[in-house]
Amino acid sequence: MQLGMIGLGRMGANMVRRLMRGGHQCVVFDLNPSNVDSLAREGASGASSMEEFVQKLTTPRAAWVMVPAGDATESTVMKLASLMQSGDTIIDGGNSYFKDDVRRSKILKDRGIHYLDVGTSGGVWGIERGYCMMIGGSQESAQRLDPIFKTLAPGVGDVEPTPGRQGKKSTATDGYLYCGPSGAGHFVKMVHNGIEYGLMQAYAEGFDVMKNANSKELPEDHRYSFDLTDISELWRRGSVVGSWLLDLTAMALTEDPNLSRFTGTVQDSGEGRWTIMAAIEEAVPCDVLSASLYTRFRSRQDHTFAEKMLSGMRNKFGGHVERASGG
Repeated sequence: MQLGMIGLGRMGANMVRRLMRGGHQCVVFDLNPSNVDSLAREGASGASSMEEFVQKLTTPRAAWVMVPAGDATESTVMKLASLMQSGDTIIDGGNSYFKDDVRRSKILKDRGIHYLDVGTSGGVWGIERGYCMMIGGSQESAQRLDPIFKTLAPGVGDVEPTPGRQGKKSTATDGYLYCGPSGAGHFVKMVHNGIEYGLMQAYAEGFDVMKNANSKELPEDHRYSFDLTDISELWRRGSVVGSWLLDLTAMALTEDPNLSRFTGTVQDSGEGRWTIMAAIEEAVPCDVLSASLYTRFRSRQDHTFAEKMLSGMRNKFGGHVERASGG
């Protein structure tokens, strides 16, 4: 099957490679010509402009957009729509806000163009592990492109089906799923990433507790000096908290036990915020996910005015004096 890919960063390029390994034909375009040239040498059909990209696609066309969410996605989708025809499909595989998907799908529907929002998880490891995909939008188009999703997905592999699911027909066991109308795919991916924030924060806090178990402020017979690389490796084997995130944690600690090359400044890509916004709109309590997002905000700044206010109030009502920096 043929697919066009716009955006040949680490994920987009590796998705093209996985598709070509699976026997699919790929047309590729990127603002960086060297990215196009690299994949063309591997067997893809390169395009030097979006116009040439669309011309190289056979009807009904399918173009996958894998660029940063926001203005880049908006401009790319709209430019594509101006070049494509009724019956063609545009896929947004980035991390767009689901409400933007709903709006864009209405615009494209008026032109007869199908729109799919595909939340895609897998990162730099996806080329070998496969990509978990959450699909929203035109069900007709999703069914037509099923061979593409099936190739990109991890497949059943060695993961045993959940007990009780025997006989249930669902592509979920292969690692991809049509989740519903426009926005549904990115909504599920949004919540997926919000949960990811919480899981990462739980690991981070737990390992911090163990790292500080030998603090001089503790009684001497209550101090422990743990090898965190060994503990992360231990928990990977049979523990209830085992996960791929723990696998990656173990790798990071093995490469740099003190994580000295990291500053501790943690960015967020938007999905955590959007998950909290959705929770507020639904009146759903979201304590852990909210706290994990706020921790990321906190990591990017020195002491806040609010914290200085706390110090000032404690000093005034109780005579508490701040500990000197580094003390």
